[in-house]
This record gives sequence, C-alpha cells and structure tokens, in this order.
Amino acid sequence: MIGRRDGALMRNNSSNQSLLKSRIAIAIAIGMFLGCIFAFFFPHGIFSSNSPHFDHNHLTRSISQVVSTSCESSDSLNMLKAEFVAASEKNAELKKQVNVLIEKLRLAEQGKDHAEKQVLVLGEPHKAGPFGTVQGLRTNPTVVPDDSVNPRLANILEKIAVGKELIVALANSNVKDMLEVWFKSIQKVGIPNYLVVALDDEIAKFCESNDVPVYKRDPDKGIDSVGKTGGNHAVSGLKFHILREFLQLGYSVLLSDVDIVYLQNPFHYLYRDSDVESMSDGHNNMTAYGYNDVFDEPAMGWARYAHTMRIWVYNSGFFYIRPTIPSIELLDRVANRLSRGNAWDQAVFNEELFFPSHPGYDGLYASRRTMDFYLFMNSKVLFKTVRKNANLRKIKPVIVHINYHPDKLPRMHAVVEFYVNGKQDALSSFPDGSE
Repeated sequence: MIGRRDGALMRNNSSNQSLLKSRIAIAIAIGMFLGCIFAFFFPHGIFSSNSPHFDHNHLTRSISQVVSTSCESSDSLNMLKAEFVAASEKNAELKKQVNVLIEKLRLAEQGKDHAEKQVLVLGEPHKAGPFGTVQGLRTNPTVVPDDSVNPRLANILEKIAVGKELIVALANSNVKDMLEVWFKSIQKVGIPNYLVVALDDEIAKFCESNDVPVYKRDPDKGIDSVGKTGGNHAVSGLKFHILREFLQLGYSVLLSDVDIVYLQNPFHYLYRDSDVESMSDGHNNMTAYGYNDVFDEPAMGWARYAHTMRIWVYNSGFFYIRPTIPSIELLDRVANRLSRGNAWDQAVFNEELFFPSHPGYDGLYASRRTMDFYLFMNSKVLFKTVRKNANLRKIKPVIVHINYHPDKLPRMHAVVEFYVNGKQDALSSFPDGSE
C-alpha cells in the first residue's frame, strides 16, 4: 500500500512540474510579444519627455494655473475685504451726516417757533389776548455774527459746530487726566461738535495726538499767565472772557468743565428758549427749582413769619448760552467783576443772573432755565441719593458732573464703570461726601 502511494505521488509531482514549466514558458512568450508591440509603438518610451502622450510642460502649466487661480482667489478675497471695510466706513460717515442733518432740521424747527414768538412780541404793537393766553418773550433774538472778531476761530467753528452750537471746555496741563476721561466719554457717545480751548502747548499737543478738536488762542499775557498755571477756580474765571468771541461769532456754546462724564448727547435735551440754560447745584425739586422758605422771627409777634424765595445756585461749570445781547452782557459783567478782585466766578455768575434792579444797581435782563437735575446730574445727587435708590439707578443721566467732590478722577472712572460698563457696585466704595 505504501509503495503504491509513493508511486502515485511521484507521478503527480512530475505532472505538476511539467504544467508549471509550461505556464512559465507561456508567460515569457506573452511578455516578449507585448514588449515588441510597445517597442514598435513607443520607440522613445512611454514616459519620455518627448512623448506626445505625456507633456511635462503641460503638467507644469496646469499646476501653475492652479497656484495662480489660488493666488487670484486670495487677492480677490483681500480686495473684497478692503471694499467691505471701505463701504462700512462710508456707511458710518453717511449715518453721521444723516444724524447731523436731522439735528439741523430739529434746530431749524425749534428756531422757527422761537422766531415766530419774537415777531409777535417785537413786531407791531398789539392788544393783549384773552385771559390765560398772553405769554411774554423769553427767547431773545441772536446777534448778527461778526467774523472779523476772530477770523481764525470763525474758520474752526464753521467746520466743527452743528447747527451753530458746540461744547467748549478750557483746559491746561493740571487737568490732563480728567480731560482724557472727558473727551473719551464724548467720543463714546458720538458727539461731533466739541472743542477744547488749550491754555498751554502740552494740552494742545495732547489733543492733536488724540484727534480731539483743539483751539490755541493767540498770545495774551493777562490770560496766558493764569491759563498755564492756574487752578480750577482761576481757569474757570477765564471762560467768561474767552466765550465772548464765540458768541460774537454767532455760536451758541455749551460750556463744560472737564470733571464731567458724558453719557448721552446733551443737545438732544436742550430747550433753547432762554439766554442761559444751566445745571443746578440743587439736589431735589425744591433746591434745584426754587421754594418758599419761611423765616421765623418770634419777636415780631403777628408778623413773625417772613417769606423768602430760595434756589440753589446754577453751576457755572456747565451751562448753555445763546449768542444774544443779554448773554454777552452777562459775560462782560462777570469778567469785569472777576478782574477787580478775588471773587468766586460761580457766585458772581449767579448774582448777575438773579439780583434784580434796585437803587444804585441795574439788574441783568437775561432769561434763564434750570436743567433737569436728574438728567444733568451733579455728584451730590448721584452719591447721596441716586446710587441708594433702585428706581433712580435705572435713570441714565445725560451728564454727571463731579462738582461736589475733590477726588474727581476716581469718581469719574467709577461713573464710567457704572453707567457705561454696567458694573453695579462701581459707586459703592465712595462716601457720600469728601473725607
């Protein structure tokens, strides 16, 4: 059995080897046949650089076109981005122009109403109307502009003012840090019509480096000596002299100290029906708008009670003044009195506005309006009342004036944090008054 199996295996192996050799021979023959065919049709080889079927230059050009297309796409994308930025800037500029035009239209409508009242009162004499319908003139006519007073300033104001009005602040290097908070808050709100009157070269350069409209007056020894070295009160007194030129040029001025944070555009909240609109140092309705204060003198018996009228003073660091004859007379009166002695400009400002004519004194006949003390807020109102009242905290003032506190700069920063950045405890660390 074993012998038969071995014989069969040997026969099978021999047969398999013969078949394998035949297959190898066939494969070699096929290979040679195909080689001859390719040699005949492709004498230079399939991948030769001269082959018409494989062009390296064509491949290179294709790759270059792909790269070029990619670069062109990148350039197109950059161009589109640049066009988008330009369009956005143009859109912002157009929005700004629209806002300016809307403001001018509103001012024109308001001015038309005032002009009609002036014609009624200053025109032909006429009879009084029915009971309850008669109203006197509060809005005095404006002066005729005189550009010859200061042609250089006239040129500046023509470019900056909107509707012949603008915010004006005086500043020297002593208030540089507060000035920066001041103009950044104005820029944040988007108020275009404002100007800094620089009292020294450092402030002029500082404003120019921050794209802040600035005006440096021509040399004047009397003003320059105070302007460069004077403190708050001394500098504050200069404004009554400097503002006169603005009014003579026909511009209404919103005079502003620099210890003020702007949160809204104040020009949207003015009435413009009086010679002077001023914020108050008052802290409630009575003190801000006036009240009947009864003085008790028991020794007078039946007449022991004497009624007096009281109102807390206007703040001479923030008021709107129109270019009228009474307004210019006010500036002249205050500047004249300040030049004669060491008086406080705010006290003189209020005395000239409120004291009536009496023997030996001719009072000023200027119309006046008190601003809303919650919108044009002094720092006493804010730190003593508003911050402690949940409902009052919701009110967004137009401006906050840090006039009651000597630590002005940190409180200005706190106002920005509270009203602009929404930090609810930003005002908490300060005392009501000063320490």
